[in-house]
Amino acid sequence: MTSAPPAPPRPLVGRDMLCFSHDWTGDPLSKTHLMRLLARDNRVLWVNSIGYRSPSLGSKRDLGRIAQKLRQVAEPVREVEKNLWVFSPLSVPAFGKSVLRSLNTWSLRWQVKRAMRRLRFRRPVNWVFNPAAGVLAGTLGEAEVVYYCVDEYTAFKGVDTAALAATEKALIDRADLVIVSAEKLLQTKKSPHAPTLLVRHGVDYDHFASALRPETAVPEEIARLPRPVIGYFGLIADDWVDVPLMVHLARSFPTGSVVMLGKVTMDVSPLEKEPNVHLLGRKPYSSLPGYSKGFDVAVIPFPVTEVTLNANPLKAREYLAAGLPVVSTPIPEVEVLNECRIGRTPDEFVAEVRRALAAPGPDPARGRRMESEGWAARLEDIRRSWPAAAGGVR
Repeated sequence: MTSAPPAPPRPLVGRDMLCFSHDWTGDPLSKTHLMRLLARDNRVLWVNSIGYRSPSLGSKRDLGRIAQKLRQVAEPVREVEKNLWVFSPLSVPAFGKSVLRSLNTWSLRWQVKRAMRRLRFRRPVNWVFNPAAGVLAGTLGEAEVVYYCVDEYTAFKGVDTAALAATEKALIDRADLVIVSAEKLLQTKKSPHAPTLLVRHGVDYDHFASALRPETAVPEEIARLPRPVIGYFGLIADDWVDVPLMVHLARSFPTGSVVMLGKVTMDVSPLEKEPNVHLLGRKPYSSLPGYSKGFDVAVIPFPVTEVTLNANPLKAREYLAAGLPVVSTPIPEVEVLNECRIGRTPDEFVAEVRRALAAPGPDPARGRRMESEGWAARLEDIRRSWPAAAGGVR
């Protein structure tokens, strides 16, 4: 009797991996969740952000960022979790100036290769989430290069659009696999020669579903606020928050409360003038389920721009996993969920919040609808496509 042939080895197991992304100390994003899962079966070297816009020496925020980067560079490669190391290279974003760009690329390559040698990394999978790191793709002895695109970076303010677009195009041409998180990105980032996959974002389901547990406490600073509590968490920046919309929302619920959690990088003085708006700053990721439990309805007040039309907001699934009713502006990747109310004008937005308040607060039935949307399921989607997708270094 002929025995069955052995099963092929499971992909993305027992490998060395590079990840070029945002800073590890930032809020957990898609990259964080995926790399943590991959680190269960692989070794991961996370390379902190090398930047995709040139800093301004006249900006206090940019000067602070430079100082932080210099402190990070002084740190050695460090293991922050099992099988996951973090490295902060010294770099100056420079896309348009050929001499500076060449020196920067040479320096980055040398620094990353040195870190790889220390960890004895060989033929890694290079996961490029930051298109600025495309200048290194294919030069680090990789077995495969993956461009994982989650935003239209060329539409962000302060970037050299033409130069970054050229860098990104070269990266797409070089990649063995392109993954995008939004339907619109699938159309614009398609590789001419390699598979391009749409893998929508997942959710840290168990974490946010803890908002539904009796033992999860609502933080004191929002527990006694006047109801309804209309909540938002995330970066409070020009690209992500429509300030006039939020002012209109606050004025429409004068006896309620609008709570906004997150780092502020924009002018919020119009919001600060509203007595029922509470800007509470960035909160630890671990505390977000408790804050969610204190919300009656959660909002995604994105301005409709080229940036947000290409975005897939993590917070949509996070709010839903916490069992919250959600109201959003018309963002395609929120609409495709068919779980959120959509307000296409400021008045519609307010009207949808009123409708959502008919069934306020965390609801277990809403939360359970996100149970199959975890990050582990997204990683399995990638693994299933990997044997056909990964063509190796050309």
